[in-house]
Amino acid sequence: MPADEVDVSPELVWRLLAAQQPDLAHLPIEVMANGWDNLMCRLGAELIVRLPRRAVAAELITHEQRWLPALAPRLPLPVPAPVRAGRAALGYPWPWSVVPFLPGQVAAQDPPADPRDAAVSLGRFLGALHAPAAADAPANPNRGIPLADRKATDMQNVRALGGLIDRRAVLRVSEAAAATPGWHGPPVWLHGDFHPANILVHRGRISGVIDFGDVTSGDPATDLSVAWMLLPAKYHVAFRAAYRAASGYPDSDDTWVRARGWALALSLAILAHSADNPLMAEIGHRTIGVVLA
Repeated sequence: MPADEVDVSPELVWRLLAAQQPDLAHLPIEVMANGWDNLMCRLGAELIVRLPRRAVAAELITHEQRWLPALAPRLPLPVPAPVRAGRAALGYPWPWSVVPFLPGQVAAQDPPADPRDAAVSLGRFLGALHAPAAADAPANPNRGIPLADRKATDMQNVRALGGLIDRRAVLRVSEAAAATPGWHGPPVWLHGDFHPANILVHRGRISGVIDFGDVTSGDPATDLSVAWMLLPAKYHVAFRAAYRAASGYPDSDDTWVRARGWALALSLAILAHSADNPLMAEIGHRTIGVVLA
């Protein structure tokens, strides 16, 4: 994981709250996770403070603050739309957020009990999310783009992984996906990082979707890659049907070939950058195994 670029701690969270959100400063603060981009602290029973620990994450926080409150009302699953927006202060250089606490464990640790129900739930969620995006939606050079435009990044990850992967099989799937006709519809809203560590499960069912920092627009196949990252193959039909019904887009085989290519590309990126993160490494290993099976 990248190192902290600033010191972040529960004490800093309390100081920022006391200065900017004093009505919340009396609530107990407990570290929940120190993630790739953010320190996350429970704030009482119902809230979480998200504090960027790297400059690149600060921009992602502003994306969530700008767009998630507008997207959330039309989505069929809870998402952590910010309820308070903090600003740089007290020597801390970036914006930060207070968001609702959503119950559940990430699907990477607690898979849904009924995969078919999960397939329908995720298909409906993405179908609702994937509406035509605003013209000023955040740009992301690594998501929503034609797969052919990722070739340099993908090859860098292939080289980094060396003998840990079947290079020939990877290139066969990657090249076929990149050669598939692209998305001809309008750029749609994308979660941008839709994998099992950003999907919540509570009492056996999909209960929420978190971490919209990579929200962007483009080819829906980017998010549809979750089928290979979480769902057994026999439930892909249910996922496709639910997505088609919710989105209204034609059920194009080309889209699903690209989605498989995106699952491969994302699994390579995860594996190349998860040496100290067993949870993400397992997602990468599982996904690449399913894609190449």
